[in-house]
Amino acid sequence: MTELKGALIGCGFFAINQMHAWKDVKGAEVVAICDRDPQRLKIVGDQFGIERRYSDAAALFADGGFDFVDIATTVQSHRALVEMAAAHKIPAICQKPFAKTLSDAKAMVKACADAAIPLMVHENFRWQTPIQAVKSMLQSGVIGEPFWGRFSFRSGYDVFSGQPYLAEGERFIIEDLAIHTLDIARFILGDVTTLTARTKRVNPKIKGEDVATIMLDHQNGATSIVDVSYATKLGTEPFPETLIEIDGTLGTIRLSQGYRLEVNSAEGTTVSDASPKLLPWASRPWHNIQESVLAIQQHWTDRLASGGETSTSGADNLKTFALVEAAYDSAAHGRTVDIGVLLR
Repeated sequence: MTELKGALIGCGFFAINQMHAWKDVKGAEVVAICDRDPQRLKIVGDQFGIERRYSDAAALFADGGFDFVDIATTVQSHRALVEMAAAHKIPAICQKPFAKTLSDAKAMVKACADAAIPLMVHENFRWQTPIQAVKSMLQSGVIGEPFWGRFSFRSGYDVFSGQPYLAEGERFIIEDLAIHTLDIARFILGDVTTLTARTKRVNPKIKGEDVATIMLDHQNGATSIVDVSYATKLGTEPFPETLIEIDGTLGTIRLSQGYRLEVNSAEGTTVSDASPKLLPWASRPWHNIQESVLAIQQHWTDRLASGGETSTSGADNLKTFALVEAAYDSAAHGRTVDIGVLLR
């Protein structure tokens, strides 16, 4: 198989995981990197042996010599960079949050569709081993038709120590974390028709919300709760685990702390270990997320080679992004939001 060549734009906090994963991906390699910060550019370039280094994305695209671009910058630059990729007809991966606004996200999807290039959002949480295990168990039919679910990420982990900018934004936990949890809810129980949300700021040192509770009505008739918190102090810190409860007509699925997967059905109760692998370059407790980075980047590579659509395409992610926007709208105005209206 011909090895695909990629370029990475953005050498910040999370991009290191992406670079490690590209080293392990079969069928692709990163041959060029770009960042406006010369120190970060040098650190990543030296660590991963990348000779082609750019401080300007326009110069990177002008030189070319790569088959796709991995955009790992902050959200403010996403639209401009995706549209630049579309103008050069270069398939693009875009880090989450996809865009500043839903209208920006729609424009980015359209630009890539008009250019006939693939666009994938780096929404890696649905690729975590335990999440995939829950999805597989549900698809097996062992608990029948799901009618209720809960997707919970509650933690007291100091996420601001590694990413201090998170404390400065007017929006925090829904945009940064619940975006993942909402996507998991969609992945497991299907698309959403209406949403109601409530938020709270517990930590006085931050500007945005650090607690959110969101109720979703799914198209298949199921109801679910997405609850996220960075203000919850527990005896055993679960970060960064997403805990899941699914009730079905024939049984239940429970993914609990420590990656314990319990299935109760007419056949009895089974308990299994849904733990992620600890990759050689990964570290606890981040290894769950780090393994999913490798999984989604391998998925992208395989789909790019075969011409198939990715699981978290730009078009698919519009449906998750709409939930984020709806959650803020609902919390601000105390109303239930129709998701279909947002996506028109």
